Amino acid sequence: MNYSKVNNITGWVCFLIATITYVLTLEPSVSFWDCGEFIASALRMQVVHQPGAPLFLMLQRFFSVFAFGDVTKVAYWMNIGSALSSAATILFLFWTITALAKKTLVKAGEALTTGQLISIMGAGVVGALAYAFSDSFWFSAVESEVYAQSSLFTAIVFWGILKWEAHADEPRADRWLLFIAYIMGLSIGIHLLNLLTIPAIAFIYYFKKTGKATTSGIFKTLIVGILILGVIQYGIIQYLVSFGAYFDLFFVNTLGLGFGTGVLFFAILIIAAFVWGIRYSIKHQKKLLNLGLISTVLIIFGYASFAMIIIRAKADPNLNNSAPKDAFSFLSYLNREQYGDRPLLFGPNYNSERTGVTEGKTIWRKGAEKYEVAGKKNDYEYADNTFLPRMYSDDQKHAEFYKEWMHLDDSKKPNLVDNVGFLFSYQIGYMYMRYFGWNFVGRQNDEQGQGSGFEGTSLSGIKPIDAVWHGDQSHLPPSTVDNKAYNRFFFLPLIIGLMGAIWHFGRNQKDAGVVGLLFFFTGIAIVLYLNQKPLEPRERDYAYVGSFYAFAIWIGLGVLAIKEWLFKKLTPTTGAIAASVIGLFAAPVIMAQQGWDDHDRSTKLVAHDIALDYLQSCAPNAILFTYGDNDTYPLWYIQEVERVRPDVRIVNLSLFDTDWYLNGMKQKQNDSEPLPISMKESQFVQGVRDVMPYDDYKIAGNVELKNVVDLLLSDSPDDKVAMQDGTKSNFLPTKNFKLTINPQEVISTGTVPAADAAKIAPEMQWKFNKGYVTKGTLAMLDILAHNNWKRPIYFASTVPSEQYNGLDKYLYSEGLALRLLPLKTDTTAYEDREELLNTPVLYKNVMEKFKWGNIKTAKYLDPQSSDDTFIFTNLFSSLTGSLIKEGKVNEAKKVVDKYFNVMPDKFFGIRTVVVKYYMAENLYKLGETARANDILLKSGDYIQKELTYLADISASKGSITGTQNVQTGLYYLDRMVKVSKAMGQAKVSAQLEKQFAGLEARFSGYFGQQPGQ
Repeated sequence: MNYSKVNNITGWVCFLIATITYVLTLEPSVSFWDCGEFIASALRMQVVHQPGAPLFLMLQRFFSVFAFGDVTKVAYWMNIGSALSSAATILFLFWTITALAKKTLVKAGEALTTGQLISIMGAGVVGALAYAFSDSFWFSAVESEVYAQSSLFTAIVFWGILKWEAHADEPRADRWLLFIAYIMGLSIGIHLLNLLTIPAIAFIYYFKKTGKATTSGIFKTLIVGILILGVIQYGIIQYLVSFGAYFDLFFVNTLGLGFGTGVLFFAILIIAAFVWGIRYSIKHQKKLLNLGLISTVLIIFGYASFAMIIIRAKADPNLNNSAPKDAFSFLSYLNREQYGDRPLLFGPNYNSERTGVTEGKTIWRKGAEKYEVAGKKNDYEYADNTFLPRMYSDDQKHAEFYKEWMHLDDSKKPNLVDNVGFLFSYQIGYMYMRYFGWNFVGRQNDEQGQGSGFEGTSLSGIKPIDAVWHGDQSHLPPSTVDNKAYNRFFFLPLIIGLMGAIWHFGRNQKDAGVVGLLFFFTGIAIVLYLNQKPLEPRERDYAYVGSFYAFAIWIGLGVLAIKEWLFKKLTPTTGAIAASVIGLFAAPVIMAQQGWDDHDRSTKLVAHDIALDYLQSCAPNAILFTYGDNDTYPLWYIQEVERVRPDVRIVNLSLFDTDWYLNGMKQKQNDSEPLPISMKESQFVQGVRDVMPYDDYKIAGNVELKNVVDLLLSDSPDDKVAMQDGTKSNFLPTKNFKLTINPQEVISTGTVPAADAAKIAPEMQWKFNKGYVTKGTLAMLDILAHNNWKRPIYFASTVPSEQYNGLDKYLYSEGLALRLLPLKTDTTAYEDREELLNTPVLYKNVMEKFKWGNIKTAKYLDPQSSDDTFIFTNLFSSLTGSLIKEGKVNEAKKVVDKYFNVMPDKFFGIRTVVVKYYMAENLYKLGETARANDILLKSGDYIQKELTYLADISASKGSITGTQNVQTGLYYLDRMVKVSKAMGQAKVSAQLEKQFAGLEARFSGYFGQQPGQ
């Protein structure tokens, strides 16, 4: 049979299997994290966060066309775009594996036997489908994120170099190299991960062009490959734009020409230089030079997709991150300057002493007629630096983590050995090898792993082996066995992959080395480059899928190893079939069977519906302050794509300190009028009022907020204080603010009903909670001072309390948002004060407006969605308690019935126990004794199983594991005993008391006394 035909057909069958898998399991609407921003920006051609993904947005915009105007289907079709890209990745991976297998098995000029054909196809199917069902790749395949398309471009490039190798001796073979260069250029407009294939490509080129490889040749090739990578990443992507920007600076500020003339001149200069160089290479028959120049031009052509960023930024769309409209703002955007720097080779530790400040490069911004100085990029100097600083973050939480992880005392200054130890134990050992284990060993659950060692880790399913790394595994808890991400692979995919790698190195050392290099650069090299800080807000396994791709090649080649090592005595055909079947069941089959339920998002709408609920929590024409990705990006999606509540102005506080974002807030967006910000652009441009200090002037009483804002905006030298560098800055002389209330304004705007006029405070008084004021904080104070209650003001319920700026006692929950209301405050101590609720509005929202994202019936809830069960349960519990307090028992019972109808009965970690306990208390008050008992008994059983597991691990390791979970579990179990006893539920309290006593006895040696005391 024709090899090429079989190879093509089998590859497309793998594509079809992957496509069906991803389409059946993809999320029907928006997902959490960046997906909401990407979908909204792709549909309306807007500018996403740095460093942008213009080609991704344009490709996803194409897929949105298939929604045929139905805005509710846009996200689905963009998710289809990711699914098809991922399936195409599997297609190219199949062809890559078969190319490598055929090259190793069949010598040039030899006829292909049936056994060899089956072996090669078996290897391709096993490896490709193993990657198709791998945990991290599958996760990105079913949502609208850049990683699906990025993986596709990586697969195309690696397949392309193998095509070049196969035809390298033909006259026009180098067209494959030019094809690769163009694909790489295009990939920059999606994600930079594709560039990490360059060193591997360099070796394939070297081995093909060199008859006999030498040690010096190998080292030179590695250096050349890294240099090419550096030239593209820094020379083309950054410095090309940087030179253009500084040309523009010279043409505008020195020659007096218009903005953009310097960039145009530089572009003409570059084009002329390439034209001359290419003509020179042709004329003088410089083949290698010609190849290099044309490849560079094609990379730049592909990179030109970033023109879309500038074009759309100039159109001022609603989402215009960093507003990269000119040369310098675009350069800052590409360099990801808003995310700061991290030391790589040399720098400070987390506890290094600062000794001074070094003035760095000038920061330029576009002015009215010229570029203006926005400030200097200053770098701190430190007393003690070290090589390879891996423990560098001076954030207090990070510092405590470093000390605990590496067993360092407060006086210890980490040295090179300590930093390398952290690199291998945490950054590689925990934050990479754990992810590697998820994909090829097995996974414990989908809980966020924060270095605790008892959740979010990798488990194989072979308890004795798992116990070696993770402690006693004899009593696995519900958070593992009931978690759909509890995937047991029993090391089988890993074993086959290792067999494939060993076989490959034994049979074809050069090709195996190339795959190994791809594995290294897309895995460990990323770890070294990212220099990741601990306590990340989410798992980062998606960054390493390139290395899992490389390992999947070896899983495929493992079929050949099985055939050669285990089935020598069988006929070649029978052995090939047997090896392929074993490979299929040991890798893709078990991976699909175990992984399907925790990747099936087909019935989940939590991100979609919680975004809707956030907006429905707001009164008309509201201002809603948000903070993080998951309380902002889904809202951008639902508003920009589905046009839900376009009257609400979403204000992300983490972006509010930037001048470009403030400019956007001063413009009309959708149906939302500009924010009532009195500041002029000149008062908040980059470098102006970035940070203003607090200098206590001992002012008696509270100062009117408008006066505070006027002082902070004053340009008078008398209203400023001298700084250490000799400049003068606005400052905050007091933290005691007040806002005088006009009751008529409050009532006429509908902020407070006329019937509640007596509850309106004559003035709001509060204490500012920070030691400095940023321009974003100033903007919020400006809004409060000049809004006059015309627009309702809300904070998303997930905004950190420090972002309230001291307004906590005036914030009332109306659902998933807290509304600022000028009501007389409760004088009870803060810790004893009940949660503030606007009960009538909250009741209407919960009972009539809110949707629940199929949270009870969804086949799978990812960690972010399961966290929302905690938020929702707390909402129901708080509302029920408030209604009971107001004597509205019937309404409270309706809320309880609603809770049981829409919320899952399942526990999602110890936090679920906490909120369910308060619901049980309310149920007792309503006379719903059976329901309350059921919650307490199930909670007690859950706590017992969870803490028994932690007690087992603690005993096996000789130190306590999961301290916070243990303390929380015992504390609430003790409260359950007391409340059930107080309600006369002797049988329930006796059972809970027995569970508490048993657990307390197991942990008493660690705590000294029971946590309930």
